[in-house]
Amino acid sequence: MRIDTDLSSPSLELEPVAPFVGPFAGGPFVGAWWQCFGVDDELQVVESDDAAMVVVTDGALVRFAGAAHLTDYHSPLGVGAVDLVREFAESLERGTRMVFDSLPGEAADVVAKGLTDAGLTPERDSHEIAAVLSLPADVDSYFADLGKKQRHEVRRKRRRFAEALGAARLSSAGDEDLDAFFGMHRAASGEKGQFMTDEHESFFRALLDQAGFRLDVLRGDDDRPLAAAVGFDDADAYYLYNSAYDPVVADASPGIVMVAGLIERAIGLGKTRFDFLKGDETYKFRLGAVERPLYVVEAVR
Repeated sequence: MRIDTDLSSPSLELEPVAPFVGPFAGGPFVGAWWQCFGVDDELQVVESDDAAMVVVTDGALVRFAGAAHLTDYHSPLGVGAVDLVREFAESLERGTRMVFDSLPGEAADVVAKGLTDAGLTPERDSHEIAAVLSLPADVDSYFADLGKKQRHEVRRKRRRFAEALGAARLSSAGDEDLDAFFGMHRAASGEKGQFMTDEHESFFRALLDQAGFRLDVLRGDDDRPLAAAVGFDDADAYYLYNSAYDPVVADASPGIVMVAGLIERAIGLGKTRFDFLKGDETYKFRLGAVERPLYVVEAVR
């Protein structure tokens, strides 16, 4: 086992032990988070020849790197992850608490096994849920699977959008659209309106400089941004990381119109999954998603 701070280590390109975790376990995403938010913690890249994980320590507390409200999935990397978790746990001082959150079931199994092999008694509890939509081969099949009621709702909202704002157009976006996305966040009511701090803005800019991340914008006839989404594409899936819409046009349902367009885009690109990521918002399940349970595994050395 080796411990350093090199987020460019080749070991961070190993396959996560949990499938379909998007960018969240890799070095670039963790690096963006660390650059913008990690100043009070100690970062450690824990690795072996066949496994890796990135953790942060804050006194006697150890977590996976990446705050839970920004990191939808955590997962160790590589086929040797059980042994790496064991070795790392054995290396900690007595009394150190480990809290590993946002774990898909496969990752929770590996973490719990490693901690058990270290002679500890891990506790595994439900943490949150993600929402994942399996995609068919074509758009017609998606709407057929959606069911009559929800299919009607999507079409009704699209008609209402068109009547109020013109033909909906979804397109990739430029720098000026990113500023509009930030403005939509800040114009929102409640907690959402407080989310887009200067630090979060810097974080999103850093993500959009990385391969796979993209900003898509929904427009009407006057070409101004009405809704926008930051997401991540890999070979198999699209991950909807964050979205916002102009509250002035809320009655035209720009959010649902945009997400429906993103689903159609993903199907057209041959994706097999559309991942809404964390959160149990009703609209996700109305659009066909199912729950993906996430877990937290805790232990004390």
